[in-house]
Amino acid sequence: MPRAYVPAAIARQPWSVLLPLIALVAFGAAVLDSAAGGRFEIWSMSHLLRFAVFLVMAMVIARLPQELFRRMAMPVYVVLCLLLVLVELIGGVGGGSQRWLNLGFMTLQPSELMKPGIVLVLAWFYSVLPIGETQGWRGLVPAVILLAVPAGLVMLQPDLGTGLAISFGAVMVMFLAGLPLRWFLGAGAAGLIAAPLAFFFLLHDYQRNRVLVFLDPESDPLGTGYHITQSKIAIGSGGIIGKGFGNGSQSHLNYLPEAHTDFVFATMAEEWGMVGGLFVLIVFGLIFRWGLKVANRAPDRFSRLLAAGMTMTIFFYMCINLMMVMGLAPVVGIPLPWMSHGGSSMMTNMICIGSIMAVERWSRSGQRSLS
Repeated sequence: MPRAYVPAAIARQPWSVLLPLIALVAFGAAVLDSAAGGRFEIWSMSHLLRFAVFLVMAMVIARLPQELFRRMAMPVYVVLCLLLVLVELIGGVGGGSQRWLNLGFMTLQPSELMKPGIVLVLAWFYSVLPIGETQGWRGLVPAVILLAVPAGLVMLQPDLGTGLAISFGAVMVMFLAGLPLRWFLGAGAAGLIAAPLAFFFLLHDYQRNRVLVFLDPESDPLGTGYHITQSKIAIGSGGIIGKGFGNGSQSHLNYLPEAHTDFVFATMAEEWGMVGGLFVLIVFGLIFRWGLKVANRAPDRFSRLLAAGMTMTIFFYMCINLMMVMGLAPVVGIPLPWMSHGGSSMMTNMICIGSIMAVERWSRSGQRSLS
């Protein structure tokens, strides 16, 4: 159809990324339908409805002016920190962790929202900080404090995976803002030295077990190593083209735990094989390519840091989940974007997409920061 017949509001959407994203969500719904034994209404229906709602939300976010993003950065950060405190006081407990707030119409996990929230507030901070001061303590200490408060509250829940995701997004913004490389190398060295102490004195028992299982999953294949062992069996048994839709024995016979959430990739790989896995990786590659291209073309410092930080937040989700299900990282409970069943993670990733779309619109319209 000629472009002249397409409404402007539709034509200006970034379809080069939205179409692959819609295909990924539809593929995820098919995997969830299979994991539910062919009962579409169990997980797939809510998965598609959530995506539709949050896609509209992302498009609304994309229409917001840059100055509103900047003005809301600190208030949003403060509200999210207060919600994290509220989680500690009255939050719901599940799986041994206190992470959720029951709002009646939905269950909210504030720590998920802090992933894009920390990127937003640090992008604002470095946009108002003179570039020359990023080399001194003024570029480091306030940013570390902004990170330490939410990361510390999330670690108390305890939720190591989400705490690491928040920290990763923040560190990436700090790195891209131009902080000296020696600080990151020094922090990495200090982390290696402190890791053994943290392992023995700071981690909870179940977290220590996850690390030990990651190092030797076969040491307890029916206990703490069960998740990783069954996940690798499911992925390996899929071969090149998989066993076929609805024929995954590991998930259908309940050998694979969390087949619809954290280990949805293993569910998919058993039925769709390496071909399905390559499709998922290609779609994520298109999303990351688009996000980084938008960041590279952004009109100012705030926009560049915002788009790049949101892109890297999605990257962390994907990377850690895939490494986890393949036994390359400890099990930390991070879902796979747009495929795992879950409202909070879907909302977080669509906020990231909406923010990148906003930066792309600012680039086209020539909106620049006033500072």
